[in-house]
Amino acid sequence: MDLRARLEDGIRRLGLALPEATVDGLLAYLAMLVKWNRAFNLTAVRDPMEMVTRHLLDSLAVAPHLHGERIIDVGTGAGLPGIPLALVYPERQFVLLDSNSKKTRFLVQAKAELGLANVEVIHARVEGYRPEKGFDCVISRAYASIADILHSSGHLLEGQGEFVAMKGALPEQELAAMSSPWQLREVIPLQVPGLDQEQRHLLRIVAQQGQ
Repeated sequence: MDLRARLEDGIRRLGLALPEATVDGLLAYLAMLVKWNRAFNLTAVRDPMEMVTRHLLDSLAVAPHLHGERIIDVGTGAGLPGIPLALVYPERQFVLLDSNSKKTRFLVQAKAELGLANVEVIHARVEGYRPEKGFDCVISRAYASIADILHSSGHLLEGQGEFVAMKGALPEQELAAMSSPWQLREVIPLQVPGLDQEQRHLLRIVAQQGQ
């Protein structure tokens, strides 16, 4: 099975219907990631076929559960899950934030090569980023503990916006340490094609006054 076949099979198993142009964009992003990874060590995953599973499909599993029009991916690294989601949802606005300059240089290049007009790349620490307008959704993937994410990123939410935290096994201790005003709205178990033996959970967290 080649990369396209693996990706298309995974997309089908996730229940997504994506146009061919979006699949082309995802594969173009993957090719860039493989190329840049040799020099800049953007991700520990080296095998392109494994990248399809652990990066692309893992990110796309979140797509049906994404809410809001303005979304920020904090600690985005090489653009995960932000770039795959921006390719799927060209009508939504995505900000990709990371403090690592090597990674944001890659993201700027990826934005240009993929023609992602709905993406803005920000090189900054999340605590110091003060946008003029807040976000409907703050998403993070293996970025930090829940308490740390909420503490550092809480100022980024607008109104009744929510945090979406991508996790592996359900982090019971992290959830127990969550304090007011934050509360867990929903736990969504995810099944990533090709990662049948590994747990994935999506946590939706809101501020109590936003209910």
